[in-house]
Amino acid sequence: MTLIDRLTLFSQLDFAACALLLLGWLGIGWRIENPPAGKPSVSELMSQFRREWMVQMVTRQPRIFDAQLISNLRHGSAFFASASMIAIGGGLALIGNTDQLVGVARDLSLDMAPAFVWDVKIIFVLSLLSNAFLKYVWAHRLFGYCFVLMAAVPNSDDAPHVYDRAQQAADLSITAARSFNRAMRSTYFALATAAWLIGPEAWILTTLITISVLYRREFASQSRRILQKLPANPEPPRHSAAARSDGGLSPTSHQL
Repeated sequence: MTLIDRLTLFSQLDFAACALLLLGWLGIGWRIENPPAGKPSVSELMSQFRREWMVQMVTRQPRIFDAQLISNLRHGSAFFASASMIAIGGGLALIGNTDQLVGVARDLSLDMAPAFVWDVKIIFVLSLLSNAFLKYVWAHRLFGYCFVLMAAVPNSDDAPHVYDRAQQAADLSITAARSFNRAMRSTYFALATAAWLIGPEAWILTTLITISVLYRREFASQSRRILQKLPANPEPPRHSAAARSDGGLSPTSHQL
């Protein structure tokens, strides 16, 4: 059977569902990371708090809280990377042994597609899970880099380049979080693609639900409203806004 013959095993609705998933996956990711002016996403709001975190870390003594927090972030990325590996292993076990899926399809009165069709559907899910795994691993490594850079930040706010180091640590933390968020979105769409085993109609439905859920969480959720709230009576800054004697800037004026 040639490749063209194999492609004819899939309907136009299958290809449409595939295009919808790819466009939705890439589109919602781009919108979250490049939100419209005046309407930041939760991810962008958290990036601002990550920068403020590193500013506060400079004068926090001791820095046990900061070390524990970044360690928890590393553990989270490691956990999801391990979970992705387990899911990938389960999917690989199904490839070439689709009799179980055929039995489930028979019980559910679904179309009895050839084994090649089942293999392609599983491989599509595994591709998304593999992408998620690689990004989880990269996020784990970046959080480790951030850990080292945080340790390199001087303990005194009068030290040379102290806030430059804090800015570097914040940028690494933001980059790691971005990789982790991309991995999470890939995992969400992998779960949506699993509905393709039922049929393209179910795949389209789960894809639309996934896109709507991601959009709501980033742009219309209660957590976003909380992050945008300002304190009723904000406390005055603890540091002077004047330039320091060494020519540097205070945390209130330094551009992190």
